[in-house]
Amino acid sequence: MARRTPSVEMLPQERRHEILQRLRSRGRVVAAELAAEFVASEDSIRRDLRELAAQGLCRRVYGGALPLSAVVAPLQQRRSEQVGRKLALARKAVSLVREGQVLLIDAGSTNAAIAAALPERMRLTVITNAPDIALALIEREGFEILLLGGRIDPRIGGAVGAQTLQELQRVRADLCFPGACAINADSGLWSFDSEETRLKRAMVEASGETVVVATSDKLGTVATHRVVPIAEVQHLVLEHAVGRPARAAFSARGVSVHRAEAVAD
Repeated sequence: MARRTPSVEMLPQERRHEILQRLRSRGRVVAAELAAEFVASEDSIRRDLRELAAQGLCRRVYGGALPLSAVVAPLQQRRSEQVGRKLALARKAVSLVREGQVLLIDAGSTNAAIAAALPERMRLTVITNAPDIALALIEREGFEILLLGGRIDPRIGGAVGAQTLQELQRVRADLCFPGACAINADSGLWSFDSEETRLKRAMVEASGETVVVATSDKLGTVATHRVVPIAEVQHLVLEHAVGRPARAAFSARGVSVHRAEAVAD
């Protein structure tokens, strides 16, 4: 279906709808380019972007806007979504793990798949705030497990808060796998919850290297709280279908990009 051609007679509400469509398809929009495309002033476009941001539909950045990642669904729902894609990501992610390492694994459905894919008999120590990850590993051979305490948030599926942060300050890991709500090559790793953001940031600070494993819907987006800038992410594991331009954007910022195997539709 052909996209409607913008005109000077387009109402602001119609123009905002079109801007939102471009934001979702392109990953970001630039005010100057939109002004030329819609034959409108940059001031009008900036007002449109402010209105969309006020509605929680985008995030304003210098010169334009970025899309917001979809709000994170409860863990129980996420466990049944994109199962095959998460398994492919997990298999690629565990190829970065070496024998005898200490791993910090955040709560989340993708990270639960990573824990399940970890090979046995590698003398791995797994530190996690997620009870389901600890339970999945407890009966497997060759793992030492440290479960971080604190208040369990059932939506997140793991412990958060002051006690969890305090316990994190007493450990050191080789690799950490923080859950990704959104990741952007320009601005870094993002989360929606302030407590969860502090926890993820503490995980990165407690680890030698950070591995972000992200489904395609998380790429090029932002959320409400920034966890760390992209310079603090060493590895990014992406789905096979992610195109070269998106991969190159992260590689250009010094991130080692790892591509999962293709998943049959």
